[in-house]
Amino acid sequence: MADYLVIVESPAKAKTIGKYLGKRYTVKASMGHVRDLPKSQLGVDVEHDFTPHYITIRGKGDVIKELREAGKKVKRVFLAADPDREGEAIAWHLANILDLDPSLPCRVEFHEITKDAVKDAFQHPRAMDMDLIMAQQTRRILDRLVGYRLSPLLWRKVKKGLSAGRVQSVAVRLIVDREREIRAFQPEEYWTVDAAFQLPEGRFQARFTGYDGEKTPLPSRADAEQLLEHVSGEVFRVREIKRSERRRNPSPPFITSSLQQEAARKLGFRAYRTMAIAQQLYEGLDLPDEGTVGLITYMRTDSTRVSEIAQAEARDVISNRYGTQYVPSTPRTYPTKGNAQDAHECIRPTSVRRDPEQLKAHLSKDQYRLYKLIWERFLASQMSAAVLDTTTVDITAGRAWFRANGSIVKFQGFMAVYTEGKDDADEDDERRLLPPLTASQELPQPALTPEQHFTQPPPRFSESSLVKEMEERGIGRPSTYAPTIETILKRGYVVLDQRRFMPTELGEIVVDLLVNNFPQLIDVDFTAHMEQELDLVEEGRVDSIQLLDAFYRQLEQDLERAEKTLEHVHIEDEVSDVQCEKCGRMMVYKHGRYGKFLACPGFPECRNTKPIVKDVGVACPQCGKALVERKGKRKTFYGCSGYPDCEYVLWNRPTGSLCPECGHPMVEKRTRGEVKVICSNEAAHGGVVASGAKREASRASSDRRKRSGAGSAAQRAPGDGPSRAVRKSAKSS
Repeated sequence: MADYLVIVESPAKAKTIGKYLGKRYTVKASMGHVRDLPKSQLGVDVEHDFTPHYITIRGKGDVIKELREAGKKVKRVFLAADPDREGEAIAWHLANILDLDPSLPCRVEFHEITKDAVKDAFQHPRAMDMDLIMAQQTRRILDRLVGYRLSPLLWRKVKKGLSAGRVQSVAVRLIVDREREIRAFQPEEYWTVDAAFQLPEGRFQARFTGYDGEKTPLPSRADAEQLLEHVSGEVFRVREIKRSERRRNPSPPFITSSLQQEAARKLGFRAYRTMAIAQQLYEGLDLPDEGTVGLITYMRTDSTRVSEIAQAEARDVISNRYGTQYVPSTPRTYPTKGNAQDAHECIRPTSVRRDPEQLKAHLSKDQYRLYKLIWERFLASQMSAAVLDTTTVDITAGRAWFRANGSIVKFQGFMAVYTEGKDDADEDDERRLLPPLTASQELPQPALTPEQHFTQPPPRFSESSLVKEMEERGIGRPSTYAPTIETILKRGYVVLDQRRFMPTELGEIVVDLLVNNFPQLIDVDFTAHMEQELDLVEEGRVDSIQLLDAFYRQLEQDLERAEKTLEHVHIEDEVSDVQCEKCGRMMVYKHGRYGKFLACPGFPECRNTKPIVKDVGVACPQCGKALVERKGKRKTFYGCSGYPDCEYVLWNRPTGSLCPECGHPMVEKRTRGEVKVICSNEAAHGGVVASGAKREASRASSDRRKRSGAGSAAQRAPGDGPSRAVRKSAKSS
């Protein structure tokens, strides 16, 4: 019989650490939280210091019974939930249920699930951190007060089923404000003039910069034509050459927000998917000769700290693989932001010696891709700086001044392993080479190209840039970004269009209502300040009752005023020209998490829904009918409008042109942020697209068959909801 009971959150984690601890330990999973505030009522006694009323979560009765029985059979119980606010709260609720004294050393904490880390943690158990627990409870109560006091007002005044949240509403406001900034944007015309020089040593290009050494814009065609007239017949001469050596340092290792951003940029992962896969890598996977082992450190962190052991191991791997010149003289450290919690390390491999390629056969495709990203980022963060030779050439023609920039990588350094992605494409001069030039050198007459441009509005938020904005402005915490984004999509306040967030009419109405009636609640600075106050509660420097009381008093005043002044807002559904084939009504546009779809207005009597398809201007190479854009569960795809008779499918966006060799559609293929135009029929050019297209057709067909089944209690967009694999992994977390 075992002497000790260890309780963790998930079966995967229990399986991993159970193998490290041996037969004296029984390891069981609580399956996440076991107690929470009731769903049917506020569950907070605002008259008595905001005392929460916790109840057992529905369906957890058998789990609690099993844990209680197991606890009676052992000498001691250890609580080993995740090392963060939520983990501490789970442990505290378990202690209450099992009648454990939280002041005794029953809490075990480890930041990576490896044999040494787990065994060391059990040598140093601690008491519960009551400040950490109080911070989590205060956050939970704040969110409950907002949700359960404000949401009913939205139901009465706008639409049933709406919700407001302390963080989610501010996230929607960011998206709405950006959209309105885009609408209000007035483009301004400007022109550029490029000079292309052809020398025996090579071709290069310079751009007009100004007159007489001063920067001068070209706001109109007339200005561009005046420049062309000015340089006509003038000698183009190299005036000055500036050469310099520039050192480029690596990016720091991942924290939660930067991992979500980079996985979105480079892998196309949603934040929710990134965290679900990272949870699997953290909790442990089976490897040959090692058994079950955690591959990365804890994935919810805002610290860039790296342990000395991990630094030493990385330096050894870098030296053996790339050479000593790639190892900096001293280990690299990175400053942690002022409001970051430094209890955890960065997100890194538990052992950098586990090369991604060695593990590839034992990981799923997504697990391998995310692990490889984390491994490369961490290894690069401990490498020498890259060295670039940069050259700036100033060229004159009369009074006109042109400039050419270029650089070459003199020493790759960390760039041999990894470079950070970008949210929006920027012009990159780093690999633009310039031919040998000398000062006062006369150049041949160039080909001059004037080009009209217009200033562009700020881009819509991608998931990566939205996470970055929330982080920079102090809205939420690393663990809240993914669920916040999922919530605002699920509620229909925003939609994703080509991986960019757009507010729906409903989202804009709700934001305006909140701004006009609850200005403090939806204020970005106030929300950021509240996060700082919660951090101070965690540090024991702010009284949680006073914080809750001040917040609640203001909320009640705003609610009382809004009840009297706010008029009912009616949202009319936009009617389409598509007739419901089941009942004859004209279908209306609805918003789901993947964008607009068509629904019958006769719901719930008629539950008919249809996806909105868009002709992409290309004929199906198999049957000649039009290819149309469709929304799938995972991404947008392009299928034949003759489905189900023709199941031709493309997952890459057609360009509108056809391959001159085989007549199949040309498509845009994105690889590591780079867009290439290729033929979709790779098989005809030595590729293997045929089998891939067959799989995609099968998956699309399966998605359609599932959508054609019976309706649910509420209308859904076709393909609503995350994939089963993501839901399953998220549940286990």
